[in-house]
Order: sequence, then structure tokens, then C-alpha cells
Amino acid sequence: MAKQMNQNQSQNQNQNQNQSQDMSQASQFKAPAVKPPDYVRISGIAGVLFTIFMLIGVMGAIIMDGKVSDTIIGLFVTFWMLIGTYVLFALKIAKQWEKAVVLKLGRFNGLKGPGLFWIIPVIDTTPVWIDHRVMVTPFNAEKTLTKDTVPVDVDAVLFWLVWDAEKAALEVENYRNAIAWAAQTALREIIGQMTLAEILVGRAVMDEQLQKIIDERTTPWGVSVQSVEIRDVIIPQGLEDAMSQQAQAERERQSRVILGEAEMQVADSFAEASKAYVNNPTALHLRAMNMLFEGLKDKGALVIVPSSAVDTMNLGGLSGMVSLAQQNQAMRPPQE
Repeated sequence: MAKQMNQNQSQNQNQNQNQSQDMSQASQFKAPAVKPPDYVRISGIAGVLFTIFMLIGVMGAIIMDGKVSDTIIGLFVTFWMLIGTYVLFALKIAKQWEKAVVLKLGRFNGLKGPGLFWIIPVIDTTPVWIDHRVMVTPFNAEKTLTKDTVPVDVDAVLFWLVWDAEKAALEVENYRNAIAWAAQTALREIIGQMTLAEILVGRAVMDEQLQKIIDERTTPWGVSVQSVEIRDVIIPQGLEDAMSQQAQAERERQSRVILGEAEMQVADSFAEASKAYVNNPTALHLRAMNMLFEGLKDKGALVIVPSSAVDTMNLGGLSGMVSLAQQNQAMRPPQE
């Protein structure tokens, strides 16, 4: 009995953990808030006319008080109240970018708007007003695994519009909510089919694939997808640091390769120059002396010359002749 009780408790704990995980995953999918059906939409003009008709009824009752019977006054006031109420609920105005879906006794009767139109109160209803402008829906995918099992957060924006108001109202319960869910699901599917490198580099390809998938799902609802744009891709901080170090190491490798290629080019140039001096030692001596001159013309300059170069250019004899000339000049008596 004790074993069975422990098993039952462990099973209940596992079920509770699974339910909590499912709830946490479901909480990540947050659809945008949607307005309830607008069955009673009062226009400003209808409100003004209703007020005028009510004032007419009240003023007429005040004027007729004591002159006619109360029955006639009551009928007069009731007449103007009925007219005002009818105008209040029958007169509708749709904006330039709107169309109203009219249902007659629950069945689709047609689309009205833009502009002024009339309906029959109680019999006709306008539960949905369709906006034909381009709409913007932001959506995201959090902690979604890529093809190479890297969790990423992706933010995107969907641009869409309703091209068939009848389908948008009749084919789907809530087309705004359905579009947001379809876009989020498609984004997760695309992320699972691509590696992290493909997501970071090929955003344009990802945008095209998302637009194609979402448009295929929303076309039966009378909705057309204009474009999809990936706003941001967030990767784990540790992976970001590793990628930064990898990029830095790659730049250092490229700099060393470029330096090695430059050294090879310099060595080739020296090899070509040596061919010009191999049979002309005088030119080589002149070039060497020019190099020494360039190095010694600045004050305080120190030049280290190899002994082989001294022997080759006969710099020892030249320096001895220079020192002997300086001594002779010092021994000469000064001229008066």
C-alpha cells in the first residue's frame, strides 16, 4: 500500500510539472488584444438628429400643454421619440477606409460603406467593421531552437491588409488574432529549419520564406501579406562572446597572412634588384654609399654596418684616407 501511495504521489507530481511546463510555454504565445464586435455603433450625426427630434417632441409638448388633450400630446412626443430612436440606430457612417458587414436576421446581407448608409434596427446588425488600410502586427519567437540546437529570440513585424472583407468576416472568427498566431507559428517553423549562421546572414531569405508561408495561410481569410521584416535576433550571451573571440582571431590571422604576403613581395623585389647589381660592383658600391649617406645625414644617427659590407665597399681604406687628411690639415701652420 505504501509503495502504491508513493507511486501515485510521484505520478501526480510529474503531471503537475508537465502542466506547469505547458502553461509556461503557452504563456509565451500572447496574441494582441482585439476589440469586441461593434453591434451598436452610434455616429455623431445620428446623435445630433436624435437630440433635435427629442427637443422637438419636448418643445411641442410644452407648447400644446393646456391647448389639446393629454392623449394627443403623448402621441406627439412618442412619435418624435420613435423617429429619433430609429435615426439613432439606423443611420450609420463608415469611414473612407472601412466597410461594414451587415447581417439580416443573422444571415450575410452585404457590405456597406464607405460613407453614409441605413439599416433596419433589430433586423439588421453590423457586428464587424473591416479596416482596409495596411496593418502592422509585431510578433516574436522566444527561446526557439535552430537547426543546430541554439536557442534564439527573434522579433519580427508583419505588414498585411484585408482585400476581401466578406471572407475576413465569415471565414475566420477573429482574423486579427488568427494572423498573429499564424505569423508566430510560421516564424518558429522557419527558425527550426535554419542554422544560426543562416539566420544571422540570410535575413532577406528568411523574410521571403515567412511572407510566402503566412500568405498561403491567410489568403483563404481574405488577407494579403505585404511584407515581413526581421527586426532583431538575440542569441545567448555566452555564445555571443565566443563568436566575438572567433571573429577577432580570424582578423588577426588575416593580418598575419597579409604581412607574410608583403614580406614575400619585398623579398621578390630584392631578388630582382640583386640581378641588376651582380655584374656591376660599382653600382652596388654607389647604392651602398647612398644608403649610408641617407642614414648619417641626420644628426645623432647611428648606423651599424656589417664587416662583410665594409670589406666589399673598401670602407676601411676610405675611412683611413679621410682620417689621414684630417690629421694633415691639423698639422698645417695657420696662415697669417
